[in-house]
Amino acid sequence: MILFVLATVGIVWVSRSSLRNVQAHGFYRFFAWETILILFVMNMNYWFVNPFSRGQIVSWSLLILSLLLIYQGAQLLRLKGKFDQERNDPALMGMEKTTKLVTTGVYHYIRHPFYSSLLFLGWGILFKNVSWLGILLAVIITIFLIITARKEESENIQYFGKAYQEYMEHTKMFI
Repeated sequence: MILFVLATVGIVWVSRSSLRNVQAHGFYRFFAWETILILFVMNMNYWFVNPFSRGQIVSWSLLILSLLLIYQGAQLLRLKGKFDQERNDPALMGMEKTTKLVTTGVYHYIRHPFYSSLLFLGWGILFKNVSWLGILLAVIITIFLIITARKEESENIQYFGKAYQEYMEHTKMFI
């Protein structure tokens, strides 16, 4: 319970500016993060139980894929996104404040590697100990991430214009 409360305080702190704006993508991302946290706390006692079972192998595969996506997505934003702390959008967190549309690497295939990463993280945690409640939470995570991505796409169209609309025509949202 202490872990859940402390993590929630951290998530609220990071999301504080987005939580004031229902139209911001960060508002819905907050609920995705919270639901992932609930699923994690629910399944944390099963993290290393029966390590060579089919569920654990699927889980670790999804978790590793999650790490790869977040790593490559962050690297590409850092190297090619032309970060600008002065970008005037309070809903954006630090690394999201880019001024150049990144369309190479993982972004050549998917528009939202960070949300794909969270998607794989949530489902990877589910496979540690599959239950009906866990499946429901994984579906809720998926729904919040889809809403988050769509809200962010609206923001990106507003900022990057036609270039982002054309980019959307040639890439997938998550996978």
